Amino acid sequence: MAGSYVLEKNDGGKFYFNLKAGNHEVILTSQMYADKGGAMNGIESCRTNGVLDERFERKTAKDGSPFFALNAANGQIIGKSEMYSSESARDNGIESVKKNAADAELKDQT
Repeated sequence: MAGSYVLEKNDGGKFYFNLKAGNHEVILTSQMYADKGGAMNGIESCRTNGVLDERFERKTAKDGSPFFALNAANGQIIGKSEMYSSESARDNGIESVKKNAADAELKDQT
């Protein structure tokens, strides 16, 4: 089953997307964008950068939970993961993004 980008608009009128794996689990949540065009550019940046291991920043939250951020070539954060229970689970999340980012279909729910 293929992954998907789900484009949404929050109650405040900001746009964001989630990259979901084939099992419909969210593997990356974008930053908020002021307009739909910005969010679409974010999806394209995720397609390009999400397949490059060097664009992933492996982090640890203050409570010790591992997570990751996906960065664009200019260092701007495209999106972040959920908090994981272990580094190996986080690394599996990164691999899932790398597997799904380039070819995921767009589901526009705006």
